[in-house]
Amino acid sequence: MSVRLNVGFQEDLKNTSSALYRSYKTDLETAFWKGYSILPGFKLVTVTGFRPGSVVVTYEVQTTTPSPELMHKANEQVMQNLNQTYKMDYSSFQAVTSNETKFTIIPEIIFEGDTVNLVCENEVLSSNVTWHHVERRSDLQNSSRFSVYSAVLNNVTSVSRLTIYNITPGDAGEYICKLTLDIFEYESRKKIDVTPIRILATEEMKVTCDNNPVSLNCCSEINVNWSAIEWKQEGKINIPGNPETDLESGCSRYTLRADGTQCPSGSAGTTVVYACEFVSSHGARGGKNIEVTFTSVGDNPSHKGEVHEFPRQEMEMSTVESITGNSVETKKTQEPQANLTITPDPISVSEGQNFSIKCISDVSNYDEVYWNTSAGIKIYQKFYTTRRSAAGAESVLRVKIATREWNGTYHCVFRYKNSYSVATKDVTVHPLPLEPDIMVDPLEATVPCKGSHHFRCCIEEDEDYKVTFQMDSLSFLAEKEVKGKQVCYKYNFMASSVSRCPKKLDIFCHFTNAANNSVRSSSMKLNLVSGEKIMCRDPTIGVGEPGKVIQKLCQFSNVPSSPGGPTGGIMTYKCVGSHWEVKKNDCISAPINSLLQLAKDLIKSPCQDTKLPTYLKDLSVSTGKVKHEVSSFPGSLGAIINILDLLSTVPTQVNSEMMTNVLSTVNTILSKPMLSTWQVFQQQQTNQSSQLLDSVERFSRTLRSEDSTFLSINQTNVQMRSMVIKPGPPKTYKQSFVFSDSDLWGNVAIDKCELGSLQWGSSIVTVAFPTLKTILTQDGQGKNIANSLVMTTTVSHNITLPFRISMTFKNINPSGGVPQCVFWNFNLANYTGGWDSSGCYVNRVDGDSVSCICDHLTSFSILMSPDSPYPGSLLEILLDIISYIGLCFSILSLASCLVVEAVVWKSVTKNRTSYMRHICIVNIAASLLVADIWFIVAAAIHDHFYPLNETACVAATFFIHFFYLSVFFWMLTLGLMLFYRLVFILHDTSKSIQKTIAFSLGYGCPLVISVITVGATQPQEVYTRKNACWLNWEDTKALLAFVIPALIIVVVNMTITVVVISKILRPSIGDKPSKQEKSSLFQISKSIGVLTPLLGLTWGFGLATVFQGSNAVFHIIFTLLNAFQGLFILLFGCLWDQKVQEALLKKFSLSRWSSQHSKSTSLGSSTPVFSMSSPISRRFNNLFGKTAAPKGPQAVMETLLAVAAHQSDGTYNVSTPEATSSSLENTSSAYSLLN
Repeated sequence: MSVRLNVGFQEDLKNTSSALYRSYKTDLETAFWKGYSILPGFKLVTVTGFRPGSVVVTYEVQTTTPSPELMHKANEQVMQNLNQTYKMDYSSFQAVTSNETKFTIIPEIIFEGDTVNLVCENEVLSSNVTWHHVERRSDLQNSSRFSVYSAVLNNVTSVSRLTIYNITPGDAGEYICKLTLDIFEYESRKKIDVTPIRILATEEMKVTCDNNPVSLNCCSEINVNWSAIEWKQEGKINIPGNPETDLESGCSRYTLRADGTQCPSGSAGTTVVYACEFVSSHGARGGKNIEVTFTSVGDNPSHKGEVHEFPRQEMEMSTVESITGNSVETKKTQEPQANLTITPDPISVSEGQNFSIKCISDVSNYDEVYWNTSAGIKIYQKFYTTRRSAAGAESVLRVKIATREWNGTYHCVFRYKNSYSVATKDVTVHPLPLEPDIMVDPLEATVPCKGSHHFRCCIEEDEDYKVTFQMDSLSFLAEKEVKGKQVCYKYNFMASSVSRCPKKLDIFCHFTNAANNSVRSSSMKLNLVSGEKIMCRDPTIGVGEPGKVIQKLCQFSNVPSSPGGPTGGIMTYKCVGSHWEVKKNDCISAPINSLLQLAKDLIKSPCQDTKLPTYLKDLSVSTGKVKHEVSSFPGSLGAIINILDLLSTVPTQVNSEMMTNVLSTVNTILSKPMLSTWQVFQQQQTNQSSQLLDSVERFSRTLRSEDSTFLSINQTNVQMRSMVIKPGPPKTYKQSFVFSDSDLWGNVAIDKCELGSLQWGSSIVTVAFPTLKTILTQDGQGKNIANSLVMTTTVSHNITLPFRISMTFKNINPSGGVPQCVFWNFNLANYTGGWDSSGCYVNRVDGDSVSCICDHLTSFSILMSPDSPYPGSLLEILLDIISYIGLCFSILSLASCLVVEAVVWKSVTKNRTSYMRHICIVNIAASLLVADIWFIVAAAIHDHFYPLNETACVAATFFIHFFYLSVFFWMLTLGLMLFYRLVFILHDTSKSIQKTIAFSLGYGCPLVISVITVGATQPQEVYTRKNACWLNWEDTKALLAFVIPALIIVVVNMTITVVVISKILRPSIGDKPSKQEKSSLFQISKSIGVLTPLLGLTWGFGLATVFQGSNAVFHIIFTLLNAFQGLFILLFGCLWDQKVQEALLKKFSLSRWSSQHSKSTSLGSSTPVFSMSSPISRRFNNLFGKTAAPKGPQAVMETLLAVAAHQSDGTYNVSTPEATSSSLENTSSAYSLLN
């Protein structure tokens, strides 16, 4: 640490033995000890010296890391304990800490031209970091060669990265990383050395064109893991070779095999320069030139455009070589000779265009037809088709997307026995970038009406193109800028050049080559705005209004460039407040992006099958080297999966070495450190895991073992076993897999009787994954969890279904639920994949092992469903039947209830209270009807994996929540109305006020609760459950937003029922109601008492089912009560009402029933609901309290007097006629409320 004393510096302070030095040291250390002793873990403090600058005291404090606040307090105490004559400056305290910063350098061995990353990590949270180069004595800032990026990650670690591009020897030396927080400085130093790439090779060679192999060799002086070793050639003649590279040893061999056709006359003594270039994993390149002089054996005329017949020679020579060897003499044979006619017109195309070559033979009898290049490379079969007719045969070479690899001479070869007929054709492919290879910036931009913006289109090559930018009908010539291998074409757009603003425009760049062919880039969206609302401004990202979301290519964004080339992928930003925030990072690191581009080129290559083995090896090595970058970039992981997906479509046979490289790559991306990156894909609900599994299965189907019958490959995170069907009696296929690190094992067996139907040479391949269970954790809706190995078994040839296979899995959680045997169905969830149990069943469960049997082959596992009944079990079938039948009855009953209410509405709503009562019943029925319909919609979404299931599931959950709450709140309204009519019997409220209160309570409160619930939880995507379209419980307890209001309403309604019944049975003096009123209120109480417990008990049993291991009885009762709610509403809330019954009888009965009804009415009696004379009928009516109504005028008068009477000064008075009229209305309303 250091602090300044504002006193004059004296030379004695440099002498440690002087009296002045000792005096200063003693006084200062005494003050320091008293001040810093409050620090945690304080040990000692020592003054180490003084230096000029007034007087600067340097001293060391040994303590654990204190907080800035505590350090300030300690410094204050130092000031208080030091004599004021020292004039210590409080603001000059500085603390330089040690052993706090982790300093790493990537790569460890640095070559000239590498991109080097120096990274400082510190647990102190601060982004105030400076970088200093000691040798240059300068601080480093962002520039074309240096990039400084500092950030605080997850409020845990401060990280600062210094990136040095294209490093030179002048950049070598010591670097200081200094993090500053308040008075603290955390400093760390590292020294780097820059080494040139030195290549060892023979510089000159002479080769005779006699078709004998000659090898060119290159090795690096320093043995490191190179990213690639590339071979190039320059010269008048083109003689390609076959590279063989061992990246681990740092050597590469380039084998040439030149024949007479490649060294035509006049080319004797021609020199071709071959260059081997070593590429480091971080971008450095170093090469060596080898001059090769080719000498022809003899001069032979060129045969281009002619047809020749070549007999097969008795020597070890491939078919291709025997065709192209011009030194072979033609022999007369008895085989029929074919005359070939090839497309006559010259073929000249640009990259990205298509072309075809037709080769016609006048002889239809042939053994083989193929195409190859002048270099002897056979064209892959998928590029050409052949058919024969009576007049002859034809073969057509079709190329949909031409690349520069297709530039050259092609041979069409017809072979019959030992006779070969050949026709040749030249193809010229002019360079032109493909649309996906044109990188545009920006993808979208917002520009103020008076502003400007730079647009650019970049490619990874420097060719002579004419590039223009097009906007509407206007074209502008682009300005060219070259940066290394990247060439960018720029255009500065001025908003003032547009006549109207605001406006939306599309800008394109056009590339035109020497052949006058052109290609257009993807669109760059331009939004011209007035500019008043623009809040976010960034020189790299651009400007935008709050809430604006834009995308940028990662190499043009604020993402620090990674070594090895341009970064790929897309970064998504959102304008929040006044700054841009990263919304989604799909960036691909440079090494992986380079591999992805090579994979895209490979599948367009004419010799993709020959290149595939080398590429798979490079992919395996490179993935292992950059696995730390893959774990940091979700986009890089996705790119590797896309690479495997692309390569698995190359229809070629895979050998054991190729399969080993594939599984090595898979092993890396399925390692445990990668699982956090996989979780990003799960949150985005992408299908990368399913895509990876599909790729591995495709590679497995094309695996061919060369010699061995059995093949085994073992990696930490993937294992493979295979068997080849050989002639003879079939053997049972049995394979075992053990993963000790994951404590998982599994077995697979196929009976020999099943294998007897397979063709000889067929391969059976099983691949097992221990970590894939956490990546394929859930099906399309997240309903089930894989709890074991995932094993995929494939057969190379088509098989006849059913094909029985048995498997045994270790179950790591035997008590976790019911095991279910499943396979991964790629067709589910809109082809994103999901677990499916079709054709599989559990054969035996024995402790921690589960035995499964399936009748087909694919990827298998077992699922655990702790909260659901065993799929296919009797309980599940029973619950499904109850649900479907109950919902049908419920919906029909609720619809019937609404129809009945519409029919009898005028008859039963003649007074205010009756009107309000039926308003409540209608809204209860309507709300429950809509809720049931949404319930069916939610079930359909959940069961059938609709593409928009997430949004639809949220909508279904919201409406189910809202309408079920509405049912309860309308029940509450009904109960409160009953309480109001009984307790406030003389109080009168208008119908409009009652309706306003009722609808506010019935729909307003549920709406507020539902909106608040979805608003508080959906932004974090925890509104719904992962396994159902219903309120979340595990993450946010959102279910309480339904349970709490519902249970409160149940309790309130039950309380009202108890109060009302007790008040009717034992009324106080002055409150005695008439018999007619007592019957009406008792009828209301019965309905409330029946409806509310039914609804409450339904959800009470529903809550019981969510607990693991709940009894099946709870499931059955819950399903019964919930499914038949509509029927209960119809019976107890509608048809139980006697006035409804009378209205229906009046409307639909015959005259006989009408006369009986009139007679009973004139006698002053009330007919029970069920007018049957049997004992059962009478007992049913008595059970539900169907009592007779009050009789005669005297009873009516008693009711009026009892209701209208009220207490006044201890006496009872009869009210005025107006009051009597009002009371009569209240009494009548109360009577008709539920009667």
